[in-house]
Amino acid sequence: MRKIEAIIKPFKLDEVKDALNKIGVQGMTVTEVKGFGRQKGHVELYRGAEYDITFVPKIKIEVVVSESLTEKAIETIEATAKTGKVGDGKIFISKLDDVIRIRTGEKGDMAI
Repeated sequence: MRKIEAIIKPFKLDEVKDALNKIGVQGMTVTEVKGFGRQKGHVELYRGAEYDITFVPKIKIEVVVSESLTEKAIETIEATAKTGKVGDGKIFISKLDDVIRIRTGEKGDMAI
């Protein structure tokens, strides 16, 4: 099993969610986050004053998938979230030792 965490632009959320649902990803956790990478934030003007916006709003998607669905899920996120501009985000993949569904006690792939 793998845990995939993707940091994407907020306006791409619905498109990524729908694409993951189509390939069989059944659940996800979505969090509104702020951060910066190479983008380094930006400057905004408000009532004639400049404000340095260091942390840019992003969306963090977390999904847990079986080994067989990992590559397809990564490709789907990458293709769907990509705009070709700085700040498209990142995808992080980690191995999971186990997953347990609290309600039933199911473990492993059955709990996903």
